Amino acid sequence: MTDKHLKYISKKMSYALRHNPDKYGIQLDEYGYTDLAHFIAALNRVHHLALTRDSITAVLTHSDKQRFAIRGDRICALYGHSIPGIIHHGTARHFLPSIKELGLLPMQRQFVHLSTDTQTARQVGARHDSQPVILMVDTQAARAAGVHFYVGNDQVWLADEIPARFLHGWPKKSENS
Repeated sequence: MTDKHLKYISKKMSYALRHNPDKYGIQLDEYGYTDLAHFIAALNRVHHLALTRDSITAVLTHSDKQRFAIRGDRICALYGHSIPGIIHHGTARHFLPSIKELGLLPMQRQFVHLSTDTQTARQVGARHDSQPVILMVDTQAARAAGVHFYVGNDQVWLADEIPARFLHGWPKKSENS
């Protein structure tokens, strides 16, 4: 495929996943994902293309920006170009040793949930601790290292996991005791 053709497909993918999924008959879940096979079939039907999973992978590989993510048999559009430089995660103090060692993990959720403001992060952390810790995520460094962020809504961002090296705002020893 030529660069021009890959760019054309990328634009059609963006339009379908970001702007008009109804036109394609695709349903996005709460995280913006849809079934990859159904998505490919929809693009082929609407635009008379002969796309395959391999051609979609070629679009992802040859793009100058990370616009899409494939996770298993699902695909979504990424919105990393507008992600704030710092986002927050509110947590209970007793989780800090694990977070320092393993980073932020989704645990029983599909993604790690992050907040655009400290107030929301504090409310989330307060569910498990009356004095939660608000950690800050250096999104630029994390993205440069390959961490993917996804839009949840206006105040929530999502990630698969965040290694501890991208977290700041750890309490001093006396605050953590």
